[in-house]
Amino acid sequence: MHAHLLAGDCTTTFDGDRSYEKRGRVVCLRKPDDTLLVHDAAGYRPVAWLTRPETSMAVGSPPTVEARDGDDRLRVMFHETSVDVRVPVSSAGETVGPCPDCPGALVERSGTLACTDCDREHALPAGATVLESTCDCGLPRLSVTRGATVEVCASRSCEPLDAAIEAALDRRFDCPDCGRDMRVVRAGGLLLGCDGYPDCDVSVSLPDEACDGVCDCGLPTAGGRCLDADCPSP
Repeated sequence: MHAHLLAGDCTTTFDGDRSYEKRGRVVCLRKPDDTLLVHDAAGYRPVAWLTRPETSMAVGSPPTVEARDGDDRLRVMFHETSVDVRVPVSSAGETVGPCPDCPGALVERSGTLACTDCDREHALPAGATVLESTCDCGLPRLSVTRGATVEVCASRSCEPLDAAIEAALDRRFDCPDCGRDMRVVRAGGLLLGCDGYPDCDVSVSLPDEACDGVCDCGLPTAGGRCLDADCPSP
């Protein structure tokens, strides 16, 4: 990914709910998601910005950068530029280890593992904890709880979370209605569903905590409560 960085004398015009025009020697940054920021010499707050606009383009020499989002338009017209470069950028987050594909580092940010140098990204399961140990593929291992706590590789193609939960919980519990096995299935999220489906449609969602027992009805409990919120058992 690359960002477009420009600096120089320009006129910045914003048309929208509060229109204005400003001139000065500024730094203009156009991010990979087309977010456009204009900074002057003071403070950390941009003098103009448009976040993730519908369209964004830079044309001409000296360039004019324009972004539009609905009725809002931000236009940065450079009269002359001292800097006009495209620079590599990446996600920033807590370092979790080296990237197995390149010399870059893997960082954790907003539920994603991303490399600082290449385009490698891995979405993390909700609530996952990144461990210090690594898989044979070079990626870190994760601790994830969905009715049971399991360790899997950060790559879902390497060690699927569903398969690990299935190995831990599949057929361990009986259906309270028909006595058949409760199977681990995915339907939006991970569930325990009766093996007799569609004749029997008993199912319960697997929680983000470990099952700690068995209810009188036969279904698992977590935190001392049956996973079936409507269970009549005490």
